[in-house]
Amino acid sequence: MKPTNYHTYNEIKSQPQAWAGTLDMLTRRKDEWLEFFGTGNFDSIILTGCGSMYYMPLAAAAVWQELTKLPARALPGSETWLNPALIPASSRPLLISVSRSGTTTETVRATRAFGGKTATVSCYPEAELPTVGDFNLLVTAGQETSVAQTRAFSTLYLATLTLAVFASGRDDLWRELQSLPALAEKLLTRYEPLAQELGTDLSLDRFYFLGSGLRYGLACEVNLKMKEMTLTHSEPFHFLEYRHGPKSMITPSALVMGLLSDAQREQEEAVLKDMRLLGGRTLSIAESSADVELASGLSEITRSPLYLPVGQLIAFERSVAKGLNPDLPENLTAVVELA
Repeated sequence: MKPTNYHTYNEIKSQPQAWAGTLDMLTRRKDEWLEFFGTGNFDSIILTGCGSMYYMPLAAAAVWQELTKLPARALPGSETWLNPALIPASSRPLLISVSRSGTTTETVRATRAFGGKTATVSCYPEAELPTVGDFNLLVTAGQETSVAQTRAFSTLYLATLTLAVFASGRDDLWRELQSLPALAEKLLTRYEPLAQELGTDLSLDRFYFLGSGLRYGLACEVNLKMKEMTLTHSEPFHFLEYRHGPKSMITPSALVMGLLSDAQREQEEAVLKDMRLLGGRTLSIAESSADVELASGLSEITRSPLYLPVGQLIAFERSVAKGLNPDLPENLTAVVELA
């Protein structure tokens, strides 16, 4: 089958258009969001979701804390609902609940049970979640047919990131975000052949995804795409944590993908070098001088969605090469995975 016969492929490739539509929608909702956030006088931020939509809060919480200077933490929807004692104590917390479908049981129940103001970010207007928040943001451009999230993840991440940019009053970052759709288009075009080469290389039998700071949540998500779409051994780690026990898994058939930062790049590149010395293969993604160069000219926060598409494409290509269906991973159903 041609790649275009798969929903997953088309959803990955259509992310630039989805991002552009989402940024247009956010322009219209900006004043409403600023009124809600400003009158709340919040002193902490909790982000929650399930599956991919937990990894997105992991990345977004780091952005929220850096931009707003408020304590921000990500929790799985199940923990927020069943173990509320894990929620840091504060007098005026804001819960941001994210879900592609808007029907995820744990996320909906956590939002209903939360003892403070809530905001929801989801894709489907007919679902329950966008009816229960004090502020509800619908990101319809993220709607998908595939079970494995690609366009939905990046689009909802972009929306949540933008809310933090608005809340912090960083108009400079808002202007930078407008460049993302065109940059994503160029990135997908330039690196699709590399993604196909790596994805169809079935001599690889294990993958490790490394990221630190806000990139850790993104590494977790790209790892999940590899795991669920290709049924391959894959794990995410913070960069320097991989130097300890996990490096025992390095073999010539291992690929370590590193999402490199600017500030800590020297230490992160040293980890990739160590893995090559142990016989593993590596793939680096960074703004410049890397296997995959983002070449964005943007700050680390605003360019962060660009770390996702190439990894998504590699997972798609591997799924097809293994004779699997990337649109419907094994043992997953739309009911469970529309998280």
